[in-house]
Amino acid sequence: MRFALLVFALQLIGAGAMVVMVRHLTRSEIAAQAEDAASDLRDELAGVWLAGGQKAVRAAVDRRLTTDRLPLSVILLTDAQGRFVAGNIADWPPNVPAPGAATIEIFRIGHSQPERMRVMATRLPDGSRMLAGHVVESELRVALAMEEAMAVGMAAAIVLAALAAWIAARMIERRLEDTVATAHAVAAGDLSRRVAPNGGDDAFDALALAVNAMLDRIALLMTELKVATDGLAHDLRSPLTRLRATLDRALAESRDENARVAVGRALEEGDRLLAMLDTALRISRAEAGLGRDAFVEADLGAMIRDVADMFEPLAEDRGMTIRAEGPETLVARVHRELLGQAIANLIDNALKYGAGEVVVRVEPGPVLIVADDGPGIPEERRDEALKRFGRLDAARTESGAGLGLSLASAVAHLHGGTVALEDNAPGLRVRLTLAPDARSA
Repeated sequence: MRFALLVFALQLIGAGAMVVMVRHLTRSEIAAQAEDAASDLRDELAGVWLAGGQKAVRAAVDRRLTTDRLPLSVILLTDAQGRFVAGNIADWPPNVPAPGAATIEIFRIGHSQPERMRVMATRLPDGSRMLAGHVVESELRVALAMEEAMAVGMAAAIVLAALAAWIAARMIERRLEDTVATAHAVAAGDLSRRVAPNGGDDAFDALALAVNAMLDRIALLMTELKVATDGLAHDLRSPLTRLRATLDRALAESRDENARVAVGRALEEGDRLLAMLDTALRISRAEAGLGRDAFVEADLGAMIRDVADMFEPLAEDRGMTIRAEGPETLVARVHRELLGQAIANLIDNALKYGAGEVVVRVEPGPVLIVADDGPGIPEERRDEALKRFGRLDAARTESGAGLGLSLASAVAHLHGGTVALEDNAPGLRVRLTLAPDARSA
């Protein structure tokens, strides 16, 4: 729309400038020609007066007015007392000093309508005055008719300019539609989508080639990331698994109680380290958009009820309650495993840091909400809480790695949605919104 308005404004300004310029040039040319004609007539009659006096001027005036085939001359000769001597103007017009020049509108003798004319007044040596001029009424009428025609043309130009602006904007929009659609498809996870060049060898094709080159590079980096993360997971899990197996044997063979306690703690830390590694890799893959090929139809209502039932014993141990709300059935196309883990992490956080009742709710949208009655998170620290390994309990009084909210944010990103931390008054409400097209029923 802005481009269309710009094109329209430029064409309108151009047409308006042309109309103004033509009008100015036309009227200036008419005035200049009338000025020259009046000046020539004045000089001619002044020469006659110098040669033969008033009588010769009167004869010359009568001769010109009777023989002029184009009677556009304006002549008036008066004596020193202002009485009419000769010419085709009955009386000296007001507001025309002698000497001086002016454009006036008066009657000529024998004409029933006033006419516009350019006149030049001269005072002769004996006190008489002479008015010489040229009628411009017809030229001005022609100029006015031309201006009216140009006004009509201007109106047509406005319509055509608006049409041209709309056509230009639509052409650009159509040329960019494929690029925009490709960008949306890639953002949704289709890394194989590319922009089809039109073969016009213009800026749009250059943009298409640049976008395709960028997407090729992104696809390559994503493939390398997948290979790197899979390799890292395999390389780290193997020694950690062997370490855990060794600790299990040590625990089984140890007879010293203190040693058994130490080995048990080492096992717990090993399990925690494996869980952190697995979660961090899941976050990286989700943030990179990997895993959309594993999307399936899932009932979110049943999912939150199952997860809530799983955490109910832990909630009872902590003196809290957990409740699932929402429609019986809300089917959406999601990554079931990752979304389930994200919900579990949010409930686990609510049980660790919250208080009172934990409510897990699913709403059309789809939207997943986990709310508690605890102290909540100050608004200025909510961004920090969403960061990877972001933990706000400085004393680390609860076990965890600070990856729960980060995983939820990454899972929301994988589903084209967002995570928002809100005030539950009291407590914290985590709103996990999925893209609308994730909803199936």
